[in-house]
Amino acid sequence: MDRFQDVWVSFSAGNDSRKDDRSSENDSEPANSNNKQSDNESDDDATVKAASAISENVFGHRLTPNEKKIAGPLVHYAVGAAGGIVYGLAAELAPEITKGAGLPYGTAFWLVVDEGLVPLLGFAKGPSEYPLSADAYALASRLAFGATAEGVRGLLRG
Repeated sequence: MDRFQDVWVSFSAGNDSRKDDRSSENDSEPANSNNKQSDNESDDDATVKAASAISENVFGHRLTPNEKKIAGPLVHYAVGAAGGIVYGLAAELAPEITKGAGLPYGTAFWLVVDEGLVPLLGFAKGPSEYPLSADAYALASRLAFGATAEGVRGLLRG
């Protein structure tokens, strides 16, 4: 999915609304906030917000800016790995899920995770608060994810 996004961004150069999965959009933090940490947190992408929430609520630790640079991608890849595992298990239990080369799964993942859980958990604004181009980018990225999940599953199954 990352390689697909690199290609998308290179073709969309100059369009600021191209970034994925609500991750580059800011939450509505008051502009006059005097709290520098809060201002920085409002700029964090959804994966960093998720990592921060996990760190603070589970471990009682507030992430430093350097830790956020590591934790955000870790959350991103953990969600992707979990999504791939769910796809692989679901395909074993219900082989008809593999019809469509993983694209239906990618669409479902986009709807449930990007459009549902991420805003519901407060890591991003709601779907209607982003331009259509951001939704198209996120959906296309998840379609690439679904197709990749099916490709990897097919290779592993031989």
